[in-house]
Amino acid sequence: MANSESLENVVLELRRGVIVLAVLSQLSSEQYGYSLLKLLSDQGLEVDQGTLYPLLRRLETQGLLESVWKLEEARPRRYYIISAEGKKILPKLKKEWAGIVSVMNGLLK
Repeated sequence: MANSESLENVVLELRRGVIVLAVLSQLSSEQYGYSLLKLLSDQGLEVDQGTLYPLLRRLETQGLLESVWKLEEARPRRYYIISAEGKKILPKLKKEWAGIVSVMNGLLK
């Protein structure tokens, strides 16, 4: 039991670092929280709601995302999109990620 919990915690920690890059890369068009969860999941990255929603708020506070409330299907939804500042740093994050992947590929041989 403890081993599977330990593995799960380490995997979550490992994934947490890539979620920011994944989220920013998918918000060139507006998405609301659930649609973003589904988009990431469809591409193989499972993200928990309890991780995604605080992250979206934090990225907006940092100026990397913008959001707007829209009323659809009789319920308001908060739509997120990458901001101008987010668009500026995304290529730098992608480059950093490519470097990390390259180093890790060498280390894990």
